[in-house]
Amino acid sequence: VQLQASGGGLVQAGGSLRLSCAASGRISRINDMDWYRQTPGKQRELVAAITSGGVTSYGDSVRGRFTISRDNAKNTVSLQMNSLKPEDTAVYYCNAAVIGFSPWEYSYWGQGTLVTVSS
Repeated sequence: VQLQASGGGLVQAGGSLRLSCAASGRISRINDMDWYRQTPGKQRELVAAITSGGVTSYGDSVRGRFTISRDNAKNTVSLQMNSLKPEDTAVYYCNAAVIGFSPWEYSYWGQGTLVTVSS
């Protein structure tokens, strides 16, 4: 299973970006799909999560500004980021809890995409 993230870039404060992540490979079902972010010297932080049924949750620092969504038919997850702040600058990673051709769930990570917000 592979996760391919895209959509990062440079944006001014107050602007918007949309990240996307597509899962491919031997997939029977994807449970939770998440976005994390990480800055140098800090632990990876959960930004937003969405269940297979569409229930969402957000970190306190992004609630009301970011929106996570998914397309179960296409095995994709997206993160719409609005009202971006310089402190949102980080490498963003997608994560998926995947059940393949075995009954067990495994966690997979995308390669990371850099978001830079200038002040």
